[in-house]
Amino acid sequence: MTHVLADGTNETAVWIGLGIPVAVCLAIAVIVWSYFRLQAHRADAVAMAHYRKLAEEAVANQQEVRAQLAELTSHVRAVEQLMRDVG
Repeated sequence: MTHVLADGTNETAVWIGLGIPVAVCLAIAVIVWSYFRLQAHRADAVAMAHYRKLAEEAVANQQEVRAQLAELTSHVRAVEQLMRDVG
């Protein structure tokens, strides 16, 4: 059953005429929102990959510094022992 408004306009045609553009605009808005959310996730993933690489480099550098510090400590002990023997 079709409803006809007082001025003779078909109510179903009005709803279809308004509903389709609204649905299309809503779909476009959801697609655009999803796209930007995906881009944000991708940017976060790239930043996290850089952070992991930086953390790995920091650990490697820290291990190198510890090895150098251990070597320096042994040299200082040798110098201290030499000073005790001399003095």
